[in-house]
Amino acid sequence: MASCNDNESTTAKTQIDVTPTTPQINYTVTKEFPHDTSLFTEGFLFHNGALYESTGSPPELPFAKSLIVIDDLSTGNFDKKIELDKSKYFGEGIVFLNGKLFQLTYKNQIGFIYDAKTFKQIGNFKYLNTEGWSLTTDGKNLIMSDGTDKLTFLSPESLTPIKVLSVTDSNFPLTNINELEFIKGFIYANVWQTNSVVKIDTSNGKVVGKLDLSSLVFEAKNKNPNADVLNGIAYDSITGKIYVTGKLWANIYEINFSH
Repeated sequence: MASCNDNESTTAKTQIDVTPTTPQINYTVTKEFPHDTSLFTEGFLFHNGALYESTGSPPELPFAKSLIVIDDLSTGNFDKKIELDKSKYFGEGIVFLNGKLFQLTYKNQIGFIYDAKTFKQIGNFKYLNTEGWSLTTDGKNLIMSDGTDKLTFLSPESLTPIKVLSVTDSNFPLTNINELEFIKGFIYANVWQTNSVVKIDTSNGKVVGKLDLSSLVFEAKNKNPNADVLNGIAYDSITGKIYVTGKLWANIYEINFSH
């Protein structure tokens, strides 16, 4: 009987120690482009073939501004479309949907709505999330991150929550979900203060794959000692190409992986 109990304990311990491993997604860097090192990247996306970036303005970086710009990949220059009053607002993620451009702010619990063609402000909206981090869209709803393990789906008409998706990695809540991109039915997300981009199943919130971009982070810091964290993934649905960057990085990288 004692031997039987020992076997049962060993089996139970083995089951407790086994943790599912998130599959790694292999990628290659196909091109690199210049990126203005004054841009503290918060949002990153393509719209009608143009690469848009939104930025924040940390008080410890007097040169940083809360902007929405169009990046010129060939030169690294940018065309400023919107600037927030940095004494009031810290700009965060952006997304286009239904002829409108939506922008979050960090701690004001307010978002701004602009006409997608003229960039004139046409409204604003409130949200209950303590913080605003990033936005993407599945083509029907806005999808918002707030630094927790939750993704909030918002109606583009009422700007009210439709559902909340809890994100888990290996059965554990994954916090610090940051910049988002919707690609072929999955949400890809930067995880703040890590070198990872995770692939999230939108049906259940499970992380089903992970890109380790440590080599790009290392290169970014070598090129600019002031470079901050990895943050920014943009998908050009017209060409199928994907681009990544980070806060104050000197480059934008075009990467290729199966998606």
